[in-house]
Amino acid sequence: MANNSLVAGWSWCFRCWIWKFCRSWTFGYKLKAKEFNMVVKSRSIVCVGTGYSFVEDRKLFVKTDDEAATDLTTLLIKLFNNDEKLQKSPLYIVAESYGGKFAVTLGLSALKAIEDKKLKLTLGGVALGDSWISPEDFVFSWGPLLKDVSRLDDNGLEKSNSIAERIKKQLEDGKFVDATNSWSELENVISARSNNVDFYNFLVDAGSDSATIAASELGLLKEISMKRYSKYLTSIRTRSSTPGGEDDIDTLLNGVIKKKLKIIPENVTWGGQSNDVFNYLEGDFMKPRIDEVDQLLAKGVNVTVYNGQIDLICATKGTEAWLRKLKWEGLRSFLGKDRTALYCGSDKTTKGFYRSYKNLQFYWILGAGHFVPTDQPCVALDMIASITQSPAT
Repeated sequence: MANNSLVAGWSWCFRCWIWKFCRSWTFGYKLKAKEFNMVVKSRSIVCVGTGYSFVEDRKLFVKTDDEAATDLTTLLIKLFNNDEKLQKSPLYIVAESYGGKFAVTLGLSALKAIEDKKLKLTLGGVALGDSWISPEDFVFSWGPLLKDVSRLDDNGLEKSNSIAERIKKQLEDGKFVDATNSWSELENVISARSNNVDFYNFLVDAGSDSATIAASELGLLKEISMKRYSKYLTSIRTRSSTPGGEDDIDTLLNGVIKKKLKIIPENVTWGGQSNDVFNYLEGDFMKPRIDEVDQLLAKGVNVTVYNGQIDLICATKGTEAWLRKLKWEGLRSFLGKDRTALYCGSDKTTKGFYRSYKNLQFYWILGAGHFVPTDQPCVALDMIASITQSPAT
């Protein structure tokens, strides 16, 4: 394989990737299929407090998506302006989950810096995977979706919708921290009423945890939600690795890689301040970023939205709801277009669907939960190759 430049960004436990491709790309995780094992050179961008990044003064944690975008743009300026090789290829911002909110705010911030002649790069596009763009639309999708697949009964649906209505009112009143607290409450109500449905794949159980139940009785709802997500991340990390072994990502980054870098302070661990990052962002956590998507589309930026069929937390039902709220002039034509079926290689099993109009694309990925690249790597690879207009092999 030819060497590729990859800029990877991480937001809290939510993964936010900022990928800059030369000719092809790779996944951050080791995939089972040999044809997807690629070697890349990488540069890392982090939201302060994530990964190896750390603060000594907690006042320096970002409190808004816009602050994070400003930090990331500053880093892009330092990274790209002094590297003519990087400037020759477009930058593609590819994000998942909460990272999607960072992606759209960063996209706009980077565009402004480019227009002001402060940043030397070309923005190729923004891709949003199972992204937390409109929390209101997602919380309203949970109850009906779970009722349709028999994980909630009428009583559970009524309770879920009631809390969702409260969240809507809190958002309208600008009570964003209260809305975050209600979101945590709703997650735990749904877990209880559905017998622990997995928020990242609604076809399976998340599993029981007596410590979580005890914490719920103490009202530590946000911590439970964070632990639930962290547990999910751990589960997908260990599908092809041995916990505590050399191929476990935490062991790797806090061991061999940390020693190799030779610049990480001894008292700093990879991901050591991740929970703090979430706590400081709780005032922005429930704010929508639909308007930012609209602005990117209006400026002619290529925007790709992709969603896993069996994701719950950022359910396709919710993604379609916020997309229909766009004010973009091409929306009606986009919604009127027929979808195209997606396949992978010689396998003619339907893997998903695709729709495109002008600079907006949407991928429905079948059989995938919250992390499409993990659940459907072949389709994800083809999708990224199409987005970046580069070969997938």
